[in-house]
Amino acid sequence: MNKSDGMNYAPEGKFDPVVKEGEFPFAAIGLDHGHINGMCNGLIEAGASLVKVYDPDPQKVARFCEKFQGVKAASSEEEILKDVSIKLVAGAKITSERCDLGLKVMDHGKHYFTDKAPFTTFEQLETARKKVEETGLIWAVYYSERLHVESAVFAGQLVKEGAIGEVVQVMGTGPHRSDVESRPDWFFNKEQYGGILCDIGSHQIEQFLYYAGAKDAKVMNSKVGNYKHSDYPELEDFGDATLVGDNGTTFYFRVDWLTPDGLGTWGDGRTVILGTEGYIEIRKYIDIAREASGDHLYLVNHEGEQHLSLKGKVGYPYFGEFILDCLNGTENAMTQEHTFKAAELCLIAQRDAVRVR
Repeated sequence: MNKSDGMNYAPEGKFDPVVKEGEFPFAAIGLDHGHINGMCNGLIEAGASLVKVYDPDPQKVARFCEKFQGVKAASSEEEILKDVSIKLVAGAKITSERCDLGLKVMDHGKHYFTDKAPFTTFEQLETARKKVEETGLIWAVYYSERLHVESAVFAGQLVKEGAIGEVVQVMGTGPHRSDVESRPDWFFNKEQYGGILCDIGSHQIEQFLYYAGAKDAKVMNSKVGNYKHSDYPELEDFGDATLVGDNGTTFYFRVDWLTPDGLGTWGDGRTVILGTEGYIEIRKYIDIAREASGDHLYLVNHEGEQHLSLKGKVGYPYFGEFILDCLNGTENAMTQEHTFKAAELCLIAQRDAVRVR
C-alpha cells in the first residue's frame, strides 16, 4: 500500500454504469488537491464521461490528462462553463476558493461536485444555500472517507438493516501523514485551508450524521493544537470534538497530521459505531501489523463475532446515485440538507475550538 499522504488516493471499484457513454458529460476545474482524481474516478466508473479539464497550472493539467486519457485541456474556466453540453463540474480548488467556483458553476446551469471541505466561512455556506434554492441544482461534496471506502459503505448497510440495533454513539479517528515537504503553501495558511476541524474534520462529522441518523447536532466542545509543526504556526496538527445529535446520539472524533513514517499507509482511519444490540469497527486503510490491505470491518452482536474483508466486494454506489439525482431531480445519494449541515457543524466546531497548544 502506498505510504503517501492520501491526497492522490483514488479508489478503484466495480465499473457499474448507470448511464450510457456520453449521456452525462462532466468536466474538472481546479486541481489543487489530489482528491480530484478520486472524484473523477468514481463518476467515470458510474458511467459519466469526463470531457474537459482546466487549471492554470499546465503541469497539473498534463498529469491529469495522462491519468484520464481522452479528456481535453480547456483554455479557460469560461470554456467549460459556457459549454452547454456539460452537466456537472467537479472541482478541488484551494479550500477557500471552492465556494466561488460553485457559484459560477451554478450560474451557468450546471451541478457542482466539490472536494471537502466545501467552505471556510459561514458567509460562504449561506451564499451556497441561497444559490441552491435559487437554481434547484445540486451542490455535492466529496466526503470520501465514507463515500469512497467499501467498509464504510457496508457499515451503513449493516446499520440500516438493524445489525447492531439503535445507534447510541459513534467514535471516529482521522489521522493523516503531514508530508510537509510535498505540501503547497496554502496547506499552511489557515485562512485558505480553514483549520483542521473544518478540513479533515468534515469527513468525521458527515459520517456521524449519517450513521446516527441525525438531522442536526450540537457541538459540545472542540479543541485544536499544533504539537509538532512549530515551523508552520498556522497549521493545526491536532483537533478533536464532542457532539450530541438531535436524536440523542453522541459522537467523539479526533483528527491529526501526526501519522508516523513507520505506518504502511497515510493514515489509520477508523470508525466505531455502538448500538443497543452490538457494535461495528471499521479499519479503513490498514489493519496494523496484520494486513496491509484496507476495508476491514468487525461486527459483534448477539449472533457472535465477525471479521469481514471487504476490498473489492461492495463498490461505491454513491456516484451512480448522484448522477441519477442530477438527471432526475432526486436526492437519493445525499440530501442537500445533510451535505450543508455537515459543513455547518464543522465551521461551528472550528470557530468555537479551544487552542490547547
